[in-house]
Amino acid sequence: MANHKSALKRIRSNEAKRLRNRYQHKTTRTAIRKLRASKDAVEASTLLKAVSSMVDKLARKNVIHKNKAANLKSSLTKHVNALAA
Repeated sequence: MANHKSALKRIRSNEAKRLRNRYQHKTTRTAIRKLRASKDAVEASTLLKAVSSMVDKLARKNVIHKNKAANLKSSLTKHVNALAA
């Protein structure tokens, strides 16, 4: 167990950050699934904006790697463009 006050605080803050990151990551994954399941081009294009923003936020906070974020956004954009065509 930690002996210093700062170490105890670090444990508390790490746990809070972990839970926040987990919630945001799970929410984003659910939104991605919803977008991939979408068959309507108009709905998909509006969802794409929101999902792209969520993915960017995860990459910015280092929850996911920036290259993974770019790959996700690229594949989702391809999916939406295929629906529109």
